[in-house]
Amino acid sequence: MKKKIQTLCVYCGASAGNDTVHTEAARHLASVMVQNDIALVYGGGHVGLMGIIADAVLAAGGKVTGVIPKALMDTEVGHDHLTRLLVVKDMHERKALMAELSDGFIAMPGGIGTLEELFETLTWAQLGFHDKPVGLLNPSGFFDGLIQFLQHLVQQGFLKPEHAALLLADSDPVLLVQKLQEFEIAPGVSWLSRRAARTLGP
Repeated sequence: MKKKIQTLCVYCGASAGNDTVHTEAARHLASVMVQNDIALVYGGGHVGLMGIIADAVLAAGGKVTGVIPKALMDTEVGHDHLTRLLVVKDMHERKALMAELSDGFIAMPGGIGTLEELFETLTWAQLGFHDKPVGLLNPSGFFDGLIQFLQHLVQQGFLKPEHAALLLADSDPVLLVQKLQEFEIAPGVSWLSRRAARTLGP
């Protein structure tokens, strides 16, 4: 059953990167979210793409919730002007709370931390710990290599095609948000649901 997306968790870099296409993509995504009355949940920082998308959502009249560990308030420069800033004790609590507050997830360009957040969330979907859509905003082919590597995992027998398909990707924020809104996980896709079906039998 499809669920209306009211909040999106966006994973992105504490750096803006070397190409302005990424900052433009962040602002475009912010605009699309506000137009669709979708609030932003993110890592709470004021720097890099994190700060850019938060500022853009706020400037357009949207709502932003930041979640940041106390230890990163200085290094990631906690944003002081959000709708709500939640300070937590560590990264585990941060990711769990961001997931709890969100109806879906989008990863934008970023570094190791962004990739770690993306793959943990995708793993949770594969296992059936949540049924929320997971998207990849791919401006100018930034994530093409990653998408190809996931197909390599499928070809090598380490990832099932239906689990690879849980990651929704697009270079256009409008189309990506639309994909997330239309997402509905198929019965039996998650590891837990398949295990339950085997246990219950026909």
